[in-house]
Amino acid sequence: MGLFCNGFSLFVIVCSMAVVASGNFYQDFDLTWGDRRAKIFNGGQLLSLSLDKVSGSGFQSKKEYLFGRIDMQLKLVAGNSAGTVTAYYLSSQGPTHDEIDFEFLGNLSGDPYILHTNVFTQGKGNREQQFYLWFDPTRNFHTYSIIWNPQHIIFLVDSIPIRVFKNAESIGVPFPKSQPMRIYSSLWNADDWATRGGLVKTDWTKAPFTAYYRNFKANACTWSYGTSSCGSKPSSAFSDGAWKTNELDAPSRRRLRWVQKYFMIYNYCTDLRRFPQGPPPECK
Repeated sequence: MGLFCNGFSLFVIVCSMAVVASGNFYQDFDLTWGDRRAKIFNGGQLLSLSLDKVSGSGFQSKKEYLFGRIDMQLKLVAGNSAGTVTAYYLSSQGPTHDEIDFEFLGNLSGDPYILHTNVFTQGKGNREQQFYLWFDPTRNFHTYSIIWNPQHIIFLVDSIPIRVFKNAESIGVPFPKSQPMRIYSSLWNADDWATRGGLVKTDWTKAPFTAYYRNFKANACTWSYGTSSCGSKPSSAFSDGAWKTNELDAPSRRRLRWVQKYFMIYNYCTDLRRFPQGPPPECK
């Protein structure tokens, strides 16, 4: 029945190809807050979120997903974006929710964005890794992707893996595998912590701040009324092979090492001040 359908004995599963290619924002998403600060235009092919001193804005997917690959192209707030956060993530609901996060922390003009990643399992996060990007994410659109299967979660930027969170249930670490998640995104003011720990505040004379989205794609199990639809051959949609196998291939591992060597600026696994008794078990 294919990779998606293995190990789902707790659920009623219907296997069929569930591919959304070049999705239409009108069809796939709801604008959830911010009044008219969130907009869909170009016939549903482009979405923007804006932030001003009154409010930010956000959207969420109409569908819930349980495993898959999610791609979205973003062009981030340009210029002085200090104090702003553009969040793009998968999340379930409730106090024991699961969540897979991209957060883009704005900065002063000329200083790099910080890409903040995190994984929550059963309501517990504290698994942050942060990166600088090797390009200016405000000049052009770039693709930010999440691959989520029962073995691992992979974060990718322009198809380059930057982080892998492996299933470590065998040593007692919970893994997101039973709660379907929606896609969410928001643009909001977080100048109490986002830029240099809150030292740099949002310059409201530069408002409104705007981020743009296009080319949403999903190849994923969608979840509805307790059943999942999942592709019998999900790997056929991907050239990088990461979905098909349990491990990254050799070129992908080399790219991952390159990013983590030259662009990672924080890794919770090596923060001995935070974890004086030793790193969390999944880090070992």
